[in-house]
Amino acid sequence: MRIISGKYRGKRIQPPKKFPSRPTTDMAKESLFNILSNQVDWEDMEILDLFAGTGNISLEFISRGAKSVLSIDKHPLTVRHLNHLQKEWDVANWSILKKDVFKFLKEYDQQYDLIFADPPFGMKETDQLPSLIFERNLLKENGRLILEHGKENTFETHEHIYDQRRYGGVYFSFFR
Repeated sequence: MRIISGKYRGKRIQPPKKFPSRPTTDMAKESLFNILSNQVDWEDMEILDLFAGTGNISLEFISRGAKSVLSIDKHPLTVRHLNHLQKEWDVANWSILKKDVFKFLKEYDQQYDLIFADPPFGMKETDQLPSLIFERNLLKENGRLILEHGKENTFETHEHIYDQRRYGGVYFSFFR
């Protein structure tokens, strides 16, 4: 995995062996950020990355100039890896929290410009994420939710969806 653009362009992320997360492929990530680069101004963005995994997406946001990123993951190995990256790359505007995403969403009420969620494919609760985020009013005005998921999830009828893209077996659903 590599960072595609910005301050950390070309840097590689090497998660430990037996890492409990499926990283977003470079092709899907590059396509996602091509879409976003035409829609957002990174500099003032406060971003929430749910199911942060390898840190690949969080670091891409930071590399492109996001004001701040909060990454949430509950797996101890994942959180250790994220903390290691934060220290090794000396990233000041990146906060990492070890917590269950659903508990976090029900307890916290800060609003974000962009929320990115990449739950494990096949997770039963994935379908609840958009509604939970909108019910809790976690997006700022004109904020966006991007949900990465597999083919088993469908959000075409959700009232806040405005786009969906497919890259191989990876789907991105866009909500606002």
